[in-house]
Amino acid sequence: MTSKYSGKQRQTAPKGGALLGLAGGMLVVAGGLVGAYYVLGERNVANAATAQRTTAPVGAEKMPAATGAAADISSVLAREVELKVGSKSIRLTWAQLGIVADADEAKYAAGKDLGALAAAGSLPVTIDREAAVKALLGVKSKVDAAPINAYLDLEAREIHDDKAGRSLDVFGSLPALLGAARQGAPSVELSTISVPASVTKAELGIDDISQVLGHYETKFSVSDKDRNFNLKLAASKLNGVVLKPGVEFSFNDTVGERSQAMGYKVAHVISAGEMVDGLAGGTCQISTTLFGAAFFAGLEIVKTTNHSRPSAYTPLGFDATVVWPNTDLKLMNPYDFPVAIRYVVANGEAKVELLGKKRPYDKVVFERRVIETTPFGSEERLDENMPLDQTIFDQEGFDGYRLERVRRFIKDGKTVKTNRWTVSYRPVTEYIRRGTNPDPNAKPVPQPPSHGPKVPKSDRFELAQ
Repeated sequence: MTSKYSGKQRQTAPKGGALLGLAGGMLVVAGGLVGAYYVLGERNVANAATAQRTTAPVGAEKMPAATGAAADISSVLAREVELKVGSKSIRLTWAQLGIVADADEAKYAAGKDLGALAAAGSLPVTIDREAAVKALLGVKSKVDAAPINAYLDLEAREIHDDKAGRSLDVFGSLPALLGAARQGAPSVELSTISVPASVTKAELGIDDISQVLGHYETKFSVSDKDRNFNLKLAASKLNGVVLKPGVEFSFNDTVGERSQAMGYKVAHVISAGEMVDGLAGGTCQISTTLFGAAFFAGLEIVKTTNHSRPSAYTPLGFDATVVWPNTDLKLMNPYDFPVAIRYVVANGEAKVELLGKKRPYDKVVFERRVIETTPFGSEERLDENMPLDQTIFDQEGFDGYRLERVRRFIKDGKTVKTNRWTVSYRPVTEYIRRGTNPDPNAKPVPQPPSHGPKVPKSDRFELAQ
């Protein structure tokens, strides 16, 4: 029994040992494979690195993975770029312009040649729009050029053409900015928008102001500040006005209402033949001076009204009063070319020049002939505050006149046209103030300054230009 059992044991033992041996062999093989894998893997990585170094261009920068790329892009962002806007240029760094590294693209750019990437427009950068817009707005404030309107240089008698302005197109420049950044370009031309002038030369309505058709000037006292202010304010509304052919000009429409709201002040005016203080005093000297220039320029005098009493600043019969809104000075340009008004009020003189092409007449003559004279009356006013028997003149008397005003146009020594008007002035009453105060301590009243006109030296008067 025992031998049989022992024999069975000997038969089964070899079978189990074979299985164990097979498993051990497989482990040995597997270990060899793993070892071979790691050896081959290390060789492959080394070969790949060698291949990379071999194929990279000569002189190219070695960019390690992500950190190396970021460091190289930072140096690019620190470079200055020239921003060109028309004839102007400004230098800023890419970083100052809102250009930043693109983290995602930088991963793939690791180890690549920046020069090759720039040539392909593929530098791993992007744009921070908010920062870029802020930077370009700063550039815009320095490079924008405002348009220049066409204008009349009345003093030099020249017409200056309009010129369009230039404005940096901030948002339109963003694509060009990013494109240049991805190329690492040394300069970039930014987008601009043309800004047209609001007044063109054609809109001025005149193309020649080289000739003076007619001029006139009157004088005033510089001591009356409020009246001087009114003179300058009214004249400023007329300076540069263009009178087009065949179009009626209205002084009231052009100058506008002479009210306190419009800035006018109280000064001397003529009311009912007497010199008194009134709002916008002095405006009539502006209309009279314009009338004189228009007279000699040969403009048509459509409507004019002389003062109720002669003016001290112009010859008798050569004035034109205006009162808002009904009493007006109206003129018309009879020529086939426009005429511009140049008005200057300064240093005690009001001057008007009418500018355009050459006047078709050699001379224009103003003639005045007195037809009738009416003596003035006198009126006494008693003043209980003035010393007894002191006498002063509140207003000097002036005779009334009816006269003929003539304008003659001379060409080649001959009168080719004549205009005639009848002009009348009422007598100016003389006002005498006499004191009635018997108190010996009463103080005398000073004599008011004279505002009266000059008495004509003869019945005839002539002025030409």
